[in-house]
Amino acid sequence: MLVSVSISAYNEENYLPAIFESLVHQTYPHKQIEIVLINAMSTDQTRSLMNEFQEKYQHEFYAIKIFDNPKKTLNTGLNLGFKHSDGDCYLKIDAHSHIPEDFIENNVDVIERGERVCGGRRPTIVETNDELAKTLHIVEESALGSSIANYRKGDESRYVDSVFQGMYHKEVIEKVGYFDEKLVRTEDNEFHYRIRKNGFKIWYDTSIESFQYIRPTYSKMLKQKYGNGYWIGLTSHVCRECLSLFHFVPGIFVSTLLATILVAGISTLPFLLLVSIYLLAIIGLSIFEISTHPFHNTRLLIPFMMISVHMSYGIGTIRGWIEGFWWKKTYFENNEQ
Repeated sequence: MLVSVSISAYNEENYLPAIFESLVHQTYPHKQIEIVLINAMSTDQTRSLMNEFQEKYQHEFYAIKIFDNPKKTLNTGLNLGFKHSDGDCYLKIDAHSHIPEDFIENNVDVIERGERVCGGRRPTIVETNDELAKTLHIVEESALGSSIANYRKGDESRYVDSVFQGMYHKEVIEKVGYFDEKLVRTEDNEFHYRIRKNGFKIWYDTSIESFQYIRPTYSKMLKQKYGNGYWIGLTSHVCRECLSLFHFVPGIFVSTLLATILVAGISTLPFLLLVSIYLLAIIGLSIFEISTHPFHNTRLLIPFMMISVHMSYGIGTIRGWIEGFWWKKTYFENNEQ
């Protein structure tokens, strides 16, 4: 079975060497691996690294192809990869990730058992030994961080709504189509929704595991969460069905908090009750996380980090909700053309 691996990258010179090294050491037969690299008009050495990898290993794999993506976004890059792939299956790999040597082999095993879409665990990892980065990682992996998503954790193989770095049989792409290029951060949600809507199932298998590097700084993490929330707000106007309730929790919380502030002149009880319950949850979880990890002074920042992450995501969602009333008109107009 020929597997086409697509990697879209923008300014990823720090991560690509490790990904290329992982591909070279894959246990799946290399002549059955096609690698499609998409450069999102990078300004660093990303394109040069791709060229070097192609020159050095093009005879070892079925093929190594490189394309430039003037539109720059991840979804347009992945679509470009799909369109120029020859494989029986398509596998997308995030540029900020690490894959074990048996990653492709384990995915193929699941597809050969009859599944048409599959994926597995996606825990996050830290790229440095910096203690602040480790603390950010604790927040990211916490129950009130981002780890609720069903593709992040799970000790039981089962059907799920979405997977990270999924493998798709070509018949799925032929029937469902490509990623929605107008959805910048929620393309996976909408794509997997269409897959399920077209009668396919998405299999989560415990034999499959890959890792994603977290944003290395506090400011980058907040920027990421704000952007994620913003696109959840926008997407809710055009494809509410592809989102789950947990996507809206930060936005609902911040909206409720603002509402209780507005009525504080009548009664402060709703505000105090909401804040008290929230802070108790934050403090309780923070104590648990601090007690289960090696102590460092930066661990004391966990409750403040959690609050700021929730606020960033929630404010982003609210902005997306508001701007979505105008944005959806453009979205549907483009769909009709």
